[in-house]
Amino acid sequence: MSNIVAIVGRPNVGKSQLFNRLTGQRQAIVDDESGVTRDRHYGTSEWNGKEFTIIDTGGYVKGSDDIFEDEIRKQVELAIDEADAILFVVDVEDGITGLDKDVANMLRKTKKPVFLVVNKVDNTKRQNDALEFYNLGLGDIYPVSAINGSGTGDLLDDLVKALPEENNNEKQESDIPKFTVVGRPNAGKSTLINALLGKDRNIVTDIAGTTRDTIVTRYKKFNQEFDLIDTAGIRRKNKVKEDIEFYSVMRAIRAIENSDVVFLVVDATRGFESQDQKIFDLARKNNKGIVILVNKWDLVDKDTHTAKEFTEQIKKEIAPFTDVPILFISAKNKQRIFKAIEEGMRVFENRKRKIKTSKLNEVMLPYIQQNPPPAHKGKYIKIKYVTQLPTHSPKFAFFANLPQYIKEPYKRYLENKLRENFDFTGVPIEIYFRKK
Repeated sequence: MSNIVAIVGRPNVGKSQLFNRLTGQRQAIVDDESGVTRDRHYGTSEWNGKEFTIIDTGGYVKGSDDIFEDEIRKQVELAIDEADAILFVVDVEDGITGLDKDVANMLRKTKKPVFLVVNKVDNTKRQNDALEFYNLGLGDIYPVSAINGSGTGDLLDDLVKALPEENNNEKQESDIPKFTVVGRPNAGKSTLINALLGKDRNIVTDIAGTTRDTIVTRYKKFNQEFDLIDTAGIRRKNKVKEDIEFYSVMRAIRAIENSDVVFLVVDATRGFESQDQKIFDLARKNNKGIVILVNKWDLVDKDTHTAKEFTEQIKKEIAPFTDVPILFISAKNKQRIFKAIEEGMRVFENRKRKIKTSKLNEVMLPYIQQNPPPAHKGKYIKIKYVTQLPTHSPKFAFFANLPQYIKEPYKRYLENKLRENFDFTGVPIEIYFRKK
């Protein structure tokens, strides 16, 4: 999942509706009032076997048209710079507006694929009205109705054809662990990187990152080489400004995809916030190892229970995947930063862990016999066999007579028993039920 598709356009044209349609979620709030989307939403979509990330760039509206247009312009600039393809959404009911023309002028200068999506086309008359948008000079138009989904199939067919192919050889060229430092702006990522790469560092070589303005440093510590991926403080300040949240999400997506273990840096003075949760979810969904580093711990007023209470609060937010190392560090004072590397190596090894099929069945089948899946309409479900799949992250297949009737709570039970008996700390586990 290495491609990013950004949805851009002025407010109230249906960007969030299109986002919900393409991701199959109702994550983005949809409303007739302009500027409802104040946070950047992102999700994944899959079409014809190709998976990609979608960013909804819905806009800030703070008052005047001038401020409003400036925000739109910055979002489009970011999309042009960071995305692999751009969906430019316009509204057939309004026709071409001055702001549509401004956005089109910017998009004509990019060499990246741009798809002009004419939304709210749900009858024959509007099909004819949509032809007006050829005047924007962006080539083909894609009449769609984001509400009912009409036209989105043709759009997705052409979109996935235009997305670049993943470079799998690049990902497999080295077995050296890749540790990526991510987190909210100002959480202390740069300070942590600088502390780890201090005067006493033992750097073998510097490697320019494949993704623009990511720096990968080959680092040696604890008799182990690893690549430390720095995503902090690279972007020119004049290109970030108020859109730093949107930019940080795009950067986090790219960095997480290229990593084995993610160090999620949390600002202890602010707590575990929604943006931290979103980045955590990105790493989990991409099946990456995760270590949470609560930074600036030296600035927190503490007693004997503070760390425990902070840990419980984080685990409440990240549930049900709570088997994650949580370390309290001070990057500025270099407190426990090398313990973080040790935990990262441990999580990296856990992610690679392979368990013999005989051992798996020896351990797991007694638990299943003691607590079998609940019967479904009088039909008894029998799990007879389990094996680990040959994948880069831990995935297990349980073979049963009626796999379709096994529910999520039982899957959680099996995952808990796997974690109790085998060390998968910091690593997401996927469980599948298959027909025996």
